[in-house]
Amino acid sequence: MIHPIRPVGHVLVPAATIAGLSMILAGGLELLGCFYPMNASISRIVNIPGTKNLPQHLPEAAIWGAAAVFALALATAILGSPGHGRRVVLWISAVAVVAAWAPVLSLASYAPEMAAPVIATLWSGVCAMVYAANHSMACDLTQPPAHDPH
Repeated sequence: MIHPIRPVGHVLVPAATIAGLSMILAGGLELLGCFYPMNASISRIVNIPGTKNLPQHLPEAAIWGAAAVFALALATAILGSPGHGRRVVLWISAVAVVAAWAPVLSLASYAPEMAAPVIATLWSGVCAMVYAANHSMACDLTQPPAHDPH
């Protein structure tokens, strides 16, 4: 059986590209109006019983800034980490951290408008995992030094 030679993978430029594409996806979904029902569902789930609508809203720049930071940080972390298992743990952990903001924002009387950061983080993780699976990443090629008991 012939194993195809995978191209050498890089970290910085692919991570920035993946983060940019994740932000474009989130922006496109925002323009299509897909985030309003998603944010409304999140609000209904985390809303404290007996309270009315949450009075405060985060600035749009904070929401989109968090989405960009998480998309870039996750892609960079996944592409710089050896092993598929570690990459999956990073991806799930990042999505869990972003999703955990919703109840915290609700307790602080902010509307949990989390759709953009969640979508950007999810898509960034998917793209980074696919890239790492199809390229020979430098971190996967390095072997730890042999342990010398003496």
